[in-house]
Amino acid sequence: MELEKVQDIASAVLSSGTLPAQFIRQETEQPGITTVKGQTLAVPVVDFSNPDQHSVIQAIDDASRHWGMFQIINHDIPNEAIAHLQAVGKEFFELPKEEKEVYAKPPGSKSVEGYGTKLQKEVGGKKDWVDHLFHIIWPPSAINFKFWPQKPPSYRAANEEYRKHLHGVVDKLFRSLSLGLGLEEHELKQSAGGDDLVYLMKINYYPPCPRPDLALGVAPHTDMSVITILVPNDVQGLQAFKDGYWYDVNYIPNALVIHIGDQIEILSNGKYKSVLHRTTVNKEKARISWPVFLEPPAEFEVGPHPKLVDEDNPPKFKTKKYGEYAYCKLNKIPQ
Repeated sequence: MELEKVQDIASAVLSSGTLPAQFIRQETEQPGITTVKGQTLAVPVVDFSNPDQHSVIQAIDDASRHWGMFQIINHDIPNEAIAHLQAVGKEFFELPKEEKEVYAKPPGSKSVEGYGTKLQKEVGGKKDWVDHLFHIIWPPSAINFKFWPQKPPSYRAANEEYRKHLHGVVDKLFRSLSLGLGLEEHELKQSAGGDDLVYLMKINYYPPCPRPDLALGVAPHTDMSVITILVPNDVQGLQAFKDGYWYDVNYIPNALVIHIGDQIEILSNGKYKSVLHRTTVNKEKARISWPVFLEPPAEFEVGPHPKLVDEDNPPKFKTKKYGEYAYCKLNKIPQ
């Protein structure tokens, strides 16, 4: 049975001002109650063009230990490439419903790829106010173009251009994180999947919501990826949990928001923290974000790096295949 998309629900209820019950969060989760008002969280900002590489490594190391997230500026991805990626993604979600459904996730598919609305097991029957499109953009052997929209016509070119520039950012991030942990510069990426690392593009589309104080775009979670590299549009929505409170994360045009994912927390044996975050929604405007999840191949085993484990620091996590980890996470099964 085809699930009704949130975009269609939004069109039907926006004028009435009423929010269907399945989207109304418990009071302990409602952003209208739980958000720290009038204060954005100035998460660490790392200037990737800083010629002092030691300073860059130190800043990334510190942010990964204490925040689990940071933003990078001057990252060598042209503003035009980011703007083009955003434009084609927005255009796709503005297509008529039947044109988007061509790319729907096949019923019963074990992959997340495709256009859809439900991603994981829902807690208490509560739904997220979001539709999404997933497709792999790297490596070439893993790409399935049937999930890449053909409208707008420049969709593929925009994604390939963005990906081309992303490789340099990914390599520099892995080098910096590896050196920050006291490893050789190549060791962390190698332990996360190496050249077989999968780049999974997701577009999150959060339509205008009649009661943004009651709903969440995405409920609190950590990313199961190794690293997530995210580009948002200019509609505020990303929130992080810090020192027991939920804060809006400051928006910096053309910055890349970096989330430390579960696999880095595991590989670092808990030295680096995956960030607990969520998304709020807006009454007037659609919020859209473009995270790329860097993931190991499904059969690749991830566990604490041997060099980060000793008598004083025993393994804090199990070593397991990434596909098994992801299945447990999506189905809310204890790891």
